[in-house]
Amino acid sequence: MSPPSMFRLAAVLAVMSVSVLTLPTASLAQTSPSTVAPSHEETPVSGTVPVPKSMAEKVEQHIKQVHDQLGITVAEKPQWNRFAQVMRDNAARMQQAFAARAANVATMTAPANMQSYSQLAQVHADNMQKLASAFQSLYNTFPDAQKKVADTVFQENARKRTSSKN
Repeated sequence: MSPPSMFRLAAVLAVMSVSVLTLPTASLAQTSPSTVAPSHEETPVSGTVPVPKSMAEKVEQHIKQVHDQLGITVAEKPQWNRFAQVMRDNAARMQQAFAARAANVATMTAPANMQSYSQLAQVHADNMQKLASAFQSLYNTFPDAQKKVADTVFQENARKRTSSKN
């Protein structure tokens, strides 16, 4: 797989890791007028790990969408900001994992290739655990009515994912 294809795949997986907990599946296919075609320009996200500009833009779109869906208040901002930063950091870690794979995939043996996929899955699993933990902290700040909104958003997302697979 060429490096541009790997970057696109990394972007998709990073968005998917964010969407598993936070977004309706249908929203992954949506684009806004501000979305640009994938490029190799990189935008620093979360410190020193560069993330392709298109991936960073998608993550920011999803962060805004979830913020709006959940009706985040000023009082919830500290926990929200931590949750949003975990999404950004997850995208950066996925980008780094895919870049490492892309750098070596052409010369990998079949077992090394399988191990490489295993490492990607582990990064994804670790990212999801961090995201779930950050979301729990945010959710704990919600009043009961807002918890019901969040529960409904997540339940609808799960139904959409289930019905789209059938």
